[in-house]
This record gives sequence, C-alpha cells and structure tokens, in this order.
Amino acid sequence: MNDLGTKLQRIRGKDGIRVMIVGLGSVGSYLLDYLMSSGMDIEIVVAGRNREKMEKDVNIVRISSLIRGQNRTNVIIDSDVDLNDVPSISECIRKYDPDIIVNSSRAYPGLKYGSISWKNVRAYGIWTPLSIKFVKNIMEAIEDAKSDAIVINTSYSDAVNPWIRSAGMTYPDFGSGNINHLIPRIKYAIAEIKGIKDYWNIDVTYAVSHFHDVVISKEGQTEGVKQLIVSRYDGKVIDVDYDAVFARCSIPMPTDAKRNMMNASSNYEIIKGIIDCARYGKIVKLHIPGAFGELGGYPVILDGSKDRIVVYFDESEFSLDEMRKKNTESIYLDGIEKVGDGVLTYTDELIAKAKKAFGVELPKNVAFKDIDRTAQFIIDEIITPSMNK
Repeated sequence: MNDLGTKLQRIRGKDGIRVMIVGLGSVGSYLLDYLMSSGMDIEIVVAGRNREKMEKDVNIVRISSLIRGQNRTNVIIDSDVDLNDVPSISECIRKYDPDIIVNSSRAYPGLKYGSISWKNVRAYGIWTPLSIKFVKNIMEAIEDAKSDAIVINTSYSDAVNPWIRSAGMTYPDFGSGNINHLIPRIKYAIAEIKGIKDYWNIDVTYAVSHFHDVVISKEGQTEGVKQLIVSRYDGKVIDVDYDAVFARCSIPMPTDAKRNMMNASSNYEIIKGIIDCARYGKIVKLHIPGAFGELGGYPVILDGSKDRIVVYFDESEFSLDEMRKKNTESIYLDGIEKVGDGVLTYTDELIAKAKKAFGVELPKNVAFKDIDRTAQFIIDEIITPSMNK
C-alpha cells in the first residue's frame, strides 16, 4: 500500500471524501455526530453487524443535526460486516472504496478497561491483545482489498500500531486519543498560570506514551519521569513550572461513555487535519499515538503547502531519538517492555502485579499468531471474574 503522503495526495483533487466508521459504539456515535455537524464535504459509511442498533444511532444523530440546520451529509449503513471475519470486512471496503477508515471497534464493548487495570496494576498495556484483536483484521482486509484508505485506529495505538508494523503488515496511518487528550489540559493549565486569555493559541510540542496520559490526567503527577515537552506563545518559549502545569491537568471527568467524547474529538481533529492539508494546502500539527508505527506518542506535521504533500515527525524541539527513548521509558510503566518481530513483551513488573491482583500468569511474550487466544484468555480469566465480583 502507498505511504501516507501519497494517500493524502490521492484525495487532494477529489470532489468529496468518503469516511467509513467501523463499529458504532459511543466513540463512533460521537464521531458521527461531530462529522455530520461539521459542514465538511464528506459521505459517511457506518459498518458493523447490528443493523437495528446502527439505524437507531444514525437516526438520532441525523435528526438532531438537521434540527440544528447542520446536516448535509449522506450516511450509508452496512450491517454485513463481522469483525471476526476478514472476508466480510474486505468485501465492505471494496464495495465502498473509502478514503478514510476509522476503527472505533472494541473486542469487549461497554467496558472501560482502565476501570479494572488502573486500581489493580496501574498499567493499561495488559489489554493490548484485546486492543489489537479487531484492528489487525481490518488491516488484513485492507491489504486483501488493495485499498489506499487512510486508517485511523482508536484502540491503544501506542502499542497496537507498532505491533502490527513489526509483524510485517500494513499498519494504521494514525492513532487517536491518548497523548492527544493531554494537550488541551496543558493549554488550559498554562493559560491559568500565565494569565493567557487566548489559550487556544498556545502551541505545545510533546512526546509521551499512554501511561502518562492516564497518570497525569488522573493524579496530576508524572511518576517521577521528566517529560519531553516545550510550549510556545507568540513563537516564544513559555517559562513555566511543568510540575505545576501537570498538577492542574487532573480535572474532574466522567468515567462512563461520555469520556469517549474526547476520543471521538481526536478522530475528528485528524479527519479535519487530513482535509485541511489535502484539500486546502495547510500545514497541520497533530499529536499522534503510534505515529508511523512507532511505540508511544509523537508530534507529527502534515504539510500540504507544496505540490507534493509530505508527512513527518516534528523534530523542531526534540530529535526522533530523544522521543523514542522517552516513549520507551513511559510505556514501560504501562507494562510493555518492547514490541518487535511480531511479538509483544510484557514487563516482569506487570506480570507480577497481574499474578497478585488477578491470580493469573500472563505470558512474557505474546506472538502475533497467539493474539486471539491471549485476548480470550484475558476476557475469561481477568475481565469476566472482575465483572462478576
């Protein structure tokens, strides 16, 4: 498949853009609402299995946005997609030939995995085999369909995207959420400390993994890890105590499905960034987990200002080597030692914590071929007993 710059170039001259949302849970429903209210020239395909549920969810968004006078978007529902069945995904992709595919599916729907893991093992990486379960099938289907769609993965992209890449497969172009959720918190905090009224004009450059999104958002601290971050206002570096900034990032938030408004907004930001770059020649900066199949989260530039669109890591403040090292340090605390050659390696600390908290023995290494089996093991031995307590 083509590189991201070529994929963006492909949609530069198109009259309309087709976005496919795979899995219409709370993230997908919020995203559908935002896209239908955006005024962007797009058509949306919603793909899944439960037609009755999808029709209800689409209808409430369709009618609500039309009441607001914003709905100008055609929505197609395809209920013949089984995410456990790669051929059904391939057929759907071939049928609709989407320009952008958003994976918002979950192997175990209706549960915030962190509600189990954070209080027990203080690490999210334990769920990686569940997070990769469906998106690896989507990527296999994309290869089979010979699609050049731009893929956005919403499922723990910090580790999932590099895991897929390390197995030699086509991997998602973008990840959404995680590091992205910290950026607005940081802007608000700096604005409060420095008395900046137009907080949206604060420019943040940051490289860190999912673990620090959680620990900073929940607890306002960094677990003693120095952060790789620079903030600017009017082009000048802001001199600020980042410990004080991160302390202010811990703000009250719902823990139910409403929290997925942030992940849906992250997807929306990426889609808008794609369109702004490809259609309007803008230079867009995004913070992306799993960017280019790298472990952790990174600042990325989409540059549509030239004849050929280019996409690259933003190394204006930090080198790629610095960002890789910081992300390795950060994601280790999330229970992931490394990802390579199609194998995910858990940390010894996570294995010990899981044994103590859940009475289960996690494998040290999870090979790509063992993903489905390990995901089912986690459901049977950790999730189900925890839900039944």
